[in-house]
Amino acid sequence: MTMPLMLRGAAALLFAAAGLLLAPQASAAEAVSWITTWSAAPDQAGPALRPQTIRQIMRVSAGGQQVRVRLSNLFGIAPLTIGAAHVALPAEGSAIQTGTDRALSFAGKPGVTIAPGESALSDALPMAVAPLQSLAVSLYLPQGSEAPTLHGIGTQTVHFSDGVDATSASTLPRHELDDSRYFVTDIEALAPGQSAGTLVALGDSVTDGVGSTPDQSRRWTDALAERLQGVPATAGIGVANAGIAGNRILRDGIDPYIGPSALSRLEGDVMSKPGVRWVILLEGINDITAASVLPLPEDQPSAQRIIEGMKAIAERAHAGGVKIVGATLLPRAGATGVRAQTPQAEAKRLAVNEWIRNGRAFDAVLDFDRVLQDPDQPDRLRPDFDSGDHGHPNDAGYRAMAAAFKLEWLTP
Repeated sequence: MTMPLMLRGAAALLFAAAGLLLAPQASAAEAVSWITTWSAAPDQAGPALRPQTIRQIMRVSAGGQQVRVRLSNLFGIAPLTIGAAHVALPAEGSAIQTGTDRALSFAGKPGVTIAPGESALSDALPMAVAPLQSLAVSLYLPQGSEAPTLHGIGTQTVHFSDGVDATSASTLPRHELDDSRYFVTDIEALAPGQSAGTLVALGDSVTDGVGSTPDQSRRWTDALAERLQGVPATAGIGVANAGIAGNRILRDGIDPYIGPSALSRLEGDVMSKPGVRWVILLEGINDITAASVLPLPEDQPSAQRIIEGMKAIAERAHAGGVKIVGATLLPRAGATGVRAQTPQAEAKRLAVNEWIRNGRAFDAVLDFDRVLQDPDQPDRLRPDFDSGDHGHPNDAGYRAMAAAFKLEWLTP
């Protein structure tokens, strides 16, 4: 069961006085602000790419009057040259809708070179984007990339076409397919209204949408975005997905664990997002399962160490004026493979969940454990919510997760 929003006395009053918990005082007609309406956290370097055009489809959450696109070379080992970048409305396959193509610019130029470890934000593009609208972002790499920065689990088809710049082509010729996210980490929108803001979901493979239907935008964060758009008071809130499959709170990626730790990426993937006002934390299960996979003592944390990591994230969010919702870890009995659920892992999961519910570190608690558990076997996912691997929900399970989120947590 979820707990009511808990604002903590004097701290809440100070935040409210600073305007951090309340909407801006300007009228809806006057208020406009940049928000993050789509994101995919960079988590690794991929195989080398030849010179080619890459076309990717992203469904935004909230709409806006203008858009900006952020490109990342975080894991690059050499400067990344983008010869051209375009945004359009997608059609079938690799096609775009006629007359919708628009060229992006970077500091007034059609392309940009990004140093290793850096990112680049495009200029604002005067292109109205509707809520829940899909966009096709096309990038031309005239020199390819030796170590492209990507988000490994995209759950969305990406199209590649070798050769010349095809960023404005109605359909990509001779194209190949993949399902990761390349270089694009954020789409930002200039959103009107007092409710405009960004909600970031910080998590692992469950937030990343593992187990959901590819190409259908059926992650739990997608379902949450749909709910937000159904209520005028929350329609200006963008949902940024900062989930990384295999991610941990305490330690960076070591195979089979992926990406910088949640603690180390908190600033880049959460706190630096324009308009960020809320974060949902759903991580920790990979810290638990690492104990049976990795040999080093530091990769075998106790429940208390995981709790301390969660506390640190909550404290850093509050220090930045961001409210944080803590989510309990999902049941996973029956999960197999290198990260099978053991009795020791289950004991840690229960201990961490008990603290999340009662530790009073969060502004609210989202009890996914109780939402998704089998009533007859609480350590297992409900069969009708199970994707089949006993660790990740299916589309119905992800919808149930989104339905459990209380929209009043986002309003004064």
